[in-house]
Amino acid sequence: MTMISVRPYSQALDQLRAVGLRPTRQRLALARLLFDGGDRHISAEQLHTEALSSNIRVSLATVYNTLHQFTESGLLREIVVDAGRSYFDTNTTDHHHFFYEKTGKLCDIPADLIAVTKVPNAPEGLNISRVDVIVRVEG
Repeated sequence: MTMISVRPYSQALDQLRAVGLRPTRQRLALARLLFDGGDRHISAEQLHTEALSSNIRVSLATVYNTLHQFTESGLLREIVVDAGRSYFDTNTTDHHHFFYEKTGKLCDIPADLIAVTKVPNAPEGLNISRVDVIVRVEG
């Protein structure tokens, strides 16, 4: 039986290189925290706490910068739930969300369960990139 050895950062390294981001030590460490556990919704503050708990020395400003770089490169999707409150979603496919107002939790809603039947035209010279629906629930 042959055992294949996989470097611990190889998946994160491949993801960063695929989108043209330089794989710095901090980007690699944050990418592993974000993507190694499957799809998730996380705030910058939550990721910062996870990083510190995992002995990853990184400032909150670096976490914010990295999350925005990952979003701009297509690795993440930012979900703004309130002014000054957003989450980053590792699932970048088209889908929507339940937002639990009391707990601040986000849960995915498959795109085919919501039908948006009327969308206004984009302002002149602009195109609509996507429509996000956030269903707010008390809970």
